[in-house]
Amino acid sequence: MNRTICPAMPGRMMNPQRIHGIEHEIERGIGRLARVALLTAFTLASVPALAAGFDCNEARLPDEKAICASRQLSELDVEMTVRYETLTGLVAMGARGNMQDEQQAWLNVRKKCGANEACLVAAYRHRIQMLKDEYAHLASRGPF
Repeated sequence: MNRTICPAMPGRMMNPQRIHGIEHEIERGIGRLARVALLTAFTLASVPALAAGFDCNEARLPDEKAICASRQLSELDVEMTVRYETLTGLVAMGARGNMQDEQQAWLNVRKKCGANEACLVAAYRHRIQMLKDEYAHLASRGPF
């Protein structure tokens, strides 16, 4: 029987048929791995973006659909939502109610933009700046 030195374990001899079988198994494993990677990539590409404020699968209004369709708007939505939620966690309950009213008023402004991306970008930038200003005002009164 013809034998070959095993590269993984010097000094050990392996049957060439066994080497061929191992090579075949490796190729099959790589093929499976490639198929899984491809399937994962297609699955992730087909999943709608999740904006921070709402589930894009539930988007019904033109402004919501526009946010889900635009990476820039989705990122602005994430930033605005994180700033809003962080700020509401820092203020007293009475101020929190006022902030919720302001947020609802802003959501009505956003809704009026419809699917107009320029209008939505401007609305988000304005709201984010308002939240930054409120945080700066709160921080200037610190410490907590």
